[in-house]
Amino acid sequence: MMKHVYIFLVLFTLCLDKVSTTWCHNPYLRRHKQLEKGASSSERIISIEAELQAGEIVEHIAAYQTPPNSTTPLYGAMATLDVYESLAVKAGQIVSAEIWVENYQKEKPNDVNVVQVGWNIQPSYYGDNKTHFLIGWTANGNKTKGCFDLKCDGFVLVKNPPITPGGTLEGKAKISVKIFKSNKNGDWWLHFAHVGEKFAPVGFWPRSLFQSLSDHANYVTWGGYTSSLVRTPSPPMGNGRWPGGDSASFQNVQYVNNDGHGYLRMPNLRSRVTDTACYRVSEFMTGKFSYGGPGGCVN
Repeated sequence: MMKHVYIFLVLFTLCLDKVSTTWCHNPYLRRHKQLEKGASSSERIISIEAELQAGEIVEHIAAYQTPPNSTTPLYGAMATLDVYESLAVKAGQIVSAEIWVENYQKEKPNDVNVVQVGWNIQPSYYGDNKTHFLIGWTANGNKTKGCFDLKCDGFVLVKNPPITPGGTLEGKAKISVKIFKSNKNGDWWLHFAHVGEKFAPVGFWPRSLFQSLSDHANYVTWGGYTSSLVRTPSPPMGNGRWPGGDSASFQNVQYVNNDGHGYLRMPNLRSRVTDTACYRVSEFMTGKFSYGGPGGCVN
């Protein structure tokens, strides 16, 4: 069990069946308290009210992350994600693949700042079983500041973006996404590209939205995520297959400088999987890893 003064995990943490509903409804506090105890778990960046109203949720992650002891300021991340449709995702379940860029300060554990991007299947939120382009942000651990897609003021959409947050990704096999902090004004920019196309700006999160992220990030996660109601089987992750040649993958995984250029300083990334009986990740090789699994975990 790890013991440290400073430790940080992804943007999720596993909501254990033994904890109270109030504890589950404060995911950032829960995550960092668990991590200080050495818990190996994961956590959804922004809780979805529809799922929480239905009951406590159980969350899983299979991902690669910045090491918890890293002290290097980070200014962005990018990757190309395989996109999947027609997964057997039911109401009360979530399946996604995302990048999370975050700044967590131990002295202010309730005020974690996060921006995220990826794809998401969530019938209770979108009202369908389609795959949607997802973005999200929070400036205080989702207590009062932040939301998904364009559900609140914050993210500024550019004119004629290549895609609209919350829109469907029907017929798309891959997408490339990039988040970086501009060296001109400090805003966090989101760029998007379909396969074979160049990156184009979608919009930005103004620097003024954030406290700790107004300067830099200190943690990045690339990976897959699922959630389901307590005492119900978890959904498939990725395309439902175990990591391998025909499974879901993240490619061109890189950090990004504040001039928007990617770089491959990745040797110390660590893998994080909440339950290898249901989900796994492959070895990280040359900016790529595969992930996923059939799900079926209960609690």
